[in-house]
Amino acid sequence: MGTRVRALLGKLLVRAMGEAAGGSGGQEAAINRAVVRAVPEEPKLSISLEVGGSRRNLQREQKEPLGRALARLAASAAKGQGKGKRGRKEAQEERVPVCLSYEGREVPEEEPNGSAWREGSVLSVGSARYLVERNPPAVLELELPRVVLVGAPLCPRLRLEFGRPDTSRFEWSRRKERDWEQVGTGRVFTPGEAELGHGLKVRAVPGDGERWGLAVEAEVEGLVEAGPGHYLCDARLRQTESRAGAGTFRTVSYNILADVYARTELSRDVLYPYCPARALGAQYRHNLLRRELSGYRADVLCLQEAERDVFKGALGPVLEELGMEGRYLEKQRQHEGLATFYSRDRFRLLGQHDISLSEGLLSDPRLSDLRERLSLYREAREKLLKRSSVLQVLVLESIEDPSRRICVANTHLYFHPKGGNIRLLQVAVALAHLGHVANELYGGIPVVFCGDFNSLPDTGLHRFIKGGAVGEDDEDWTSNGEEERCNMALTHPFKLTSACGEPAYTNYIGEFHGCLDYIFIDSARLAVERIIPLPTHQEVTKYRALPSIEHPSDHMALVCDLKWT
Repeated sequence: MGTRVRALLGKLLVRAMGEAAGGSGGQEAAINRAVVRAVPEEPKLSISLEVGGSRRNLQREQKEPLGRALARLAASAAKGQGKGKRGRKEAQEERVPVCLSYEGREVPEEEPNGSAWREGSVLSVGSARYLVERNPPAVLELELPRVVLVGAPLCPRLRLEFGRPDTSRFEWSRRKERDWEQVGTGRVFTPGEAELGHGLKVRAVPGDGERWGLAVEAEVEGLVEAGPGHYLCDARLRQTESRAGAGTFRTVSYNILADVYARTELSRDVLYPYCPARALGAQYRHNLLRRELSGYRADVLCLQEAERDVFKGALGPVLEELGMEGRYLEKQRQHEGLATFYSRDRFRLLGQHDISLSEGLLSDPRLSDLRERLSLYREAREKLLKRSSVLQVLVLESIEDPSRRICVANTHLYFHPKGGNIRLLQVAVALAHLGHVANELYGGIPVVFCGDFNSLPDTGLHRFIKGGAVGEDDEDWTSNGEEERCNMALTHPFKLTSACGEPAYTNYIGEFHGCLDYIFIDSARLAVERIIPLPTHQEVTKYRALPSIEHPSDHMALVCDLKWT
């Protein structure tokens, strides 16, 4: 499934023997390579080379004497040479000379394999000579998505050994009749109209800054397809063609709709029956997400309902190539979680202070009073402790002005419509933890609290966050009836406001719409420079509701430029 990957075996590198052969300068070029993979933690090493037109792969014990490995190579070479001879016995008796040398001296056959096969050694097998490359850069995985749309940035899923993406080479080609034509370089490529209807492939040459490994290719299974032509975010992207200015930073919060939820029968038949199956598919939606997220040019990006595989493969590599650094936190007992990215040229990471909200309630000494009061309400306490919500917290320092720091928090609270009491308790735990991080650990730095809070503006949670307190008589304490009642007064130390206000909705599906997502900021230390408006109601309802062929999620991103005061 997926893409077709093949190694381009053969003579990729042509290296002069030079110093590796003793520095004579008159040595013949070593046009063959012997690749040795030797990891200290593993008992065996591998030796890969081409002998007599066939690829040979040997697995040998690292502690084994070199002589045994050389004898095995000699036998393999003799077998290859004897294929055309009449007598099998004569072929076996014809011994192929094999030796390993380093800096012009033969390596003793008693030396263990683990130390004998050095980088730059020369292996002689009959008349053939090989330059030994120990642990050269290698591609372990290279994969392209099955669905590729015009205008959507594309980055292959890549797994390297002994190499780095930033020191590797990438070449993109489109199929033109029977031939391939190179159309781009670099890890990220955005197909244009010229690629529409054509095959597409990428060729990766792994590197570590000094050496190059064997190239590997991956090809898209189908052809490059047209996108919808118009996207819900188009007008917004026209307003973010430039990055936020000096002294400001663009912040985005976005519930991107996890694939694990989008592909369920409930989603297809009940929640989003108006959305075509193709538009609900992960591969299609990921194209739209890559296009949208890269177009916002965010400095801080908080995602909810992000799956680990999406973070590592579908989205993360593109954002990293565009200059962002990402961190991932999975929910307890779930297959999705939170992802927070920040621009490397705007911020450096000082610390990460993630918690599980249920575990935080049990272990945080600052919450002893809340624990004691909650012990009186067994039903609410048990439900809270079963929730999987987590809080992702990154402390960032401005590159432009290191005296400026921010505490970025990202969360996704309990979803149930009658769970207002549980969400109040969850956010109380979150704010207590943020108070510890921002005020106690870092001496009082502003907070940017992003997420899907699953709470409308007229709820107790919203009153608590913005007002700094909630009374024990708040109606949300009985949101799920008297059985789960847990009346208590709560306070927190921050002065928070909603940076993007309280729009009519941030989530719009067939049977519900409302404002559930917020970017809360410390109003005493941060201010809003600019808000990127949400799409119009006419645009949102063009295909009845969200998601649609023009939009990948049932939520819309909140986007604003913030500044220090």
